[in-house]
Amino acid sequence: MDYALLMSNFAKRAAGRKLTQQNLLYESLRQAIIDGDLRHGTQLVPTRALAEQLDIARNSALYAYERLTEEGFITTSRHGSVVNRVAFPAAIDPRGGGAPASGLSKRVSSLPRERGRPDDPTPFRPGVPALDEFPVAQWRASVERAWRTIDAYELGYGDSAGHPALRRAVAEYVRVSRGVRCTADQVFITPGTQTGLDLCARLLADPGDIAWVENPGYHGAKAAFHTAGLRLVPIPVDGSGIAPTPRDWRDAPPRIVYTTPSHQYPLGCVLSLERRRALMENAIAAGAWIIEDDYDSELRHSGPPLPAIQGLTADAPVVYLGTYSKTMFPALRMGFMIVPAHLVRQIDEALSEIARQGRVAEQVALADFIDSGKYARHLRRMRRLYQQRRVALVRAIDRQMSDLVTLSVDGGGMHLTVRLDAPLKDRDVSQALRGHGLFAAPLSAYCMPGTGASRYNGFMLGYAGVPAEKADALIARFARVIRGMLPRERARQDDASRVLSVDPA
Repeated sequence: MDYALLMSNFAKRAAGRKLTQQNLLYESLRQAIIDGDLRHGTQLVPTRALAEQLDIARNSALYAYERLTEEGFITTSRHGSVVNRVAFPAAIDPRGGGAPASGLSKRVSSLPRERGRPDDPTPFRPGVPALDEFPVAQWRASVERAWRTIDAYELGYGDSAGHPALRRAVAEYVRVSRGVRCTADQVFITPGTQTGLDLCARLLADPGDIAWVENPGYHGAKAAFHTAGLRLVPIPVDGSGIAPTPRDWRDAPPRIVYTTPSHQYPLGCVLSLERRRALMENAIAAGAWIIEDDYDSELRHSGPPLPAIQGLTADAPVVYLGTYSKTMFPALRMGFMIVPAHLVRQIDEALSEIARQGRVAEQVALADFIDSGKYARHLRRMRRLYQQRRVALVRAIDRQMSDLVTLSVDGGGMHLTVRLDAPLKDRDVSQALRGHGLFAAPLSAYCMPGTGASRYNGFMLGYAGVPAEKADALIARFARVIRGMLPRERARQDDASRVLSVDPA
């Protein structure tokens, strides 16, 4: 197989998309497997040889193989990486009987979709940290130390709950920083929040059970619950977070309540302490589980964060999820799930059957990074940087398009939201912006169908990866696109207004 030709051909098919080398390689291999060009049983070239052949970083090859492994396209062992048999027939007549044309179950094919890709580097992409500011040298030192301490025994299949050193480090850190009540035994290491959500959906509920989701809310949670066969009930969000009514508790009692209390995704509000207590009390009365996705809790720009819901009472019916994709870097693929003490044995037994831990060096390295204080120092530095970038973005918006949008008031995390005041639909503007090299996630896309998405006509703008000195130019481009879409008469009025408001000095 000529991998360079494979990537070149796929790049032509993907013309117009901005793909990094690692994602181009991953998607090229994935498509070749789906198309049957890489058949079941084919042994792939080792990552080191592949990187040399393609003149790319070995980490890019490792990333591609790891994603293919996670998605079940290949199996990786000490003997190499081999293509699995996958259920993607080369051709099915959509007019005939038998298997559906999509080749997927109805539950999967009807999953909510989010436009764009999370690894797209386009400006304003939410959830993307300032990767160029990550302390690579310090992380490399932790990884090298980890490899010096690992013995042969640890190269086998690890504990399904994760490496003991990392479980201990996580437990100690969240107890101090977030007020979480836990021991190391309650911590389970995962490849990220999405895996934690999938596990919660499968282990805590049965098909047909009700799962409450924030509306608007995170697509990944809806996808996990939908795929597990749960019934999704959207619960509105206001300025104080998720806002269930007594009628919701009475008429649609949940088995699972999913919430992002520290920095609601996507609106950015913080769940008030009063709401946290009420949610806990009602969940206990209803026999429901709360899944607390503590999104962006470490990145508040002013004042300490409210304590985690999990820590409000002993033996709380809360599963606490965290990830290092935002505070470290996405390719690390490391997160954690903290479960109540009485569930530890059952969760441990279930995971031993359905999951296998790997990446022992990265887990040991992350434990070292946390224990040595480097993680805390990195977070402090990122908070300062993100605050500067947020201020620069807010000022640019105020200067250049305050007549077109209204800013949200939240002050934390890695993104802010704006309401679109112009007579346009956020999805249409978002599509137009993509053609000008900008990404603005439309807020209406985060609402479930038929739940008043028109009330959320605006955008989520990520600023973590936008240097302060570039904010003005990018927002100027943003404003030009919106004004270019306005009816001609409104556009002329806006231009005249902007001319009259210029300071003659």
